Amino acid sequence: MEWSDFELEQAGRLTHPMRIRAGQNHYEAVSWETAFAEIGRLLKGYNADSVVFYTSGRASLETSYLYSLFARAYGTNNLPDSSNMCHETTSVALPKSIGVPVGTVTLEDYDHTDLIFFFGQNTGSNSPRMLHQLQDARRRGVQIITFNPLRERGLERFVNPQSPAEMLIKPATEISTQYHQLMVGGDAATLMGLCKAVIEMDDNAQALGRAGVIDHAFVEEHCAGFEEFAAAARGHDWDDIVRRSGLSRTAIEAAAAVYTRAPRAMACYGMGLTQHKNGVETIQLLVNLALLRGNIGRRGTGICPVRGHSNVQGQRTVGISEKPELVPLDRLEAQYGFAPPRGKGFNIVEACEALVNGKLQAVFQLGGNLVHSVPDRTRIESAWRELPLSVSIATKLNRNHLIHGKLGYILPCLGRSEEDIQPSGPQAVSVEDSTACIHGSRGRQPPASPNLLSETRIIAALAKATLAPNPLMDWEGWADDYSRIRKALGETYPEIFHDMERRMWLPGGFPRPIKARERIWQTESQRANFITPESLKEDPHPQDERRDVFRMMTLRSNDQFNTTIYGYNDRLRGIKGTRMVVLLNRDDMIRIGIEEGDILMLETVWDDGVDRKMGGFRATGYDIPPGCCATYYPESNALLPLSHYAVGSFTPAAKSIPIRVIKPSN
Repeated sequence: MEWSDFELEQAGRLTHPMRIRAGQNHYEAVSWETAFAEIGRLLKGYNADSVVFYTSGRASLETSYLYSLFARAYGTNNLPDSSNMCHETTSVALPKSIGVPVGTVTLEDYDHTDLIFFFGQNTGSNSPRMLHQLQDARRRGVQIITFNPLRERGLERFVNPQSPAEMLIKPATEISTQYHQLMVGGDAATLMGLCKAVIEMDDNAQALGRAGVIDHAFVEEHCAGFEEFAAAARGHDWDDIVRRSGLSRTAIEAAAAVYTRAPRAMACYGMGLTQHKNGVETIQLLVNLALLRGNIGRRGTGICPVRGHSNVQGQRTVGISEKPELVPLDRLEAQYGFAPPRGKGFNIVEACEALVNGKLQAVFQLGGNLVHSVPDRTRIESAWRELPLSVSIATKLNRNHLIHGKLGYILPCLGRSEEDIQPSGPQAVSVEDSTACIHGSRGRQPPASPNLLSETRIIAALAKATLAPNPLMDWEGWADDYSRIRKALGETYPEIFHDMERRMWLPGGFPRPIKARERIWQTESQRANFITPESLKEDPHPQDERRDVFRMMTLRSNDQFNTTIYGYNDRLRGIKGTRMVVLLNRDDMIRIGIEEGDILMLETVWDDGVDRKMGGFRATGYDIPPGCCATYYPESNALLPLSHYAVGSFTPAAKSIPIRVIKPSN
């Protein structure tokens, strides 16, 4: 329990199935046969809706398909995943706007765009490979306009570490041509301001008899709701937009002016948009901005939600979802001869609520570190220890293996980079990236242990041990030969995975059909919809209303991937030796009597009767707007209330947590 997340990561690979029982203080190695038999026996005695099957984004398309089939054949749609915690907001917002749950940008679009917007995405820390595309774009004269509360080095300039000439001689490439530090939670107001500025420019141009800046031909042919939205934008007061965004009118109009001059523009965003209470409406505002100038469905344009894990998007494509309406259940029923459950399953917030209320009997994790990644960590840890059964499929130790159920299992699996040899020969898997491109992947490294099993074989063995025999579900055959899984995928999703065995090895893979790229809008209106938000307000209230309350955002370091910690030095922010810091505006520090290096306590301001306090945060002055502060994820997750989530998507609102900063008395 004393090991840090960094020490857990450094402990190395797991090589044998491990089991811990109530009252034991250590895991013991068991055989695969014992693990499968005991887990299967217990599952047979549980109520299916009391079992949760969680999936991290690292699982392949093949494994994710089998996992979702296992859960539904078992009798539940409790299939929350890592998307619930990051881009579920995207999956809810975009279908109403443009009829697809994913972005429209391809990698080739970066080569043909004239302008890139960045909202809520720190490329240097979270998507460093993207910096190469951005460097190339800037060398072609592409404008990059960034909206980010913090001044981030990776969004300002870039030196390619793979180029000795750049490292030794050439100056760094300027990434952002405009950099606007909006208030934490000020994105909706900023986007409304950008839309208002574009509409006002168009109004003024037409009043003077000049060509407007809005693509009216596109709007008339392809869009619905424009007039209502335009009227709402005109009606918003600039003073209110400035107050809520934290940006000046001049700054917003400067960005809008560049946008109106760019023939082709695209917009990238991350969890800085999705993890807010009003995240759904904010993303729809971003789409509105794109629609004003016809920047969807043309080369060099589009919406680009930037995701983390290699297959976090793809697992949704093959059935990992708690929402039965998103899965072809009738086709599964015909294909496998069983009646899939039709009721809605738990998303991650609902699963955590059920856990806290003692309504769960088992939680499976296909990858992941739920205890440490979800909100309300203190309450979750306590409830997790009362869980009858926890099962984790993993490559290395993480915090969730120390916080386990009364009966806990760790099932070690092969990593994606390792050779996967099955009776039919060497195996390959496939993934879908953030641009909806599907491609193959084959491990080349020797396995860490001959005792390791693939994720696919583990899922197949668990299903065989749990489910009644079904001749149409060939678990053993699927585990022996993954091409059989891909054939099954092609039968379930023929419009996507036809001829998959060949196409996954094409250069760059093959694109998933995204109708919005063709300007085919699969919405109720059969058009792209301008959606007018109900409010620009973000919780907590602005600082001028509650001067003692700060908006805290969580962030990641460059030495981190999701909850995995690789080191304690954040070189992009100049922080060394610790992750227990709170980044504060220096004027705020003076105002509340805090000095650099003071050890502080943070207290969540939330009226639900739960005391959420954490101490040990080192005060660190940083370039961040007044009334805002930042801490690292997942260290500060205990401060995030489970009930604080995005309206409509249930994505935890980890980017705007109302907290009070307390300097303990000596």
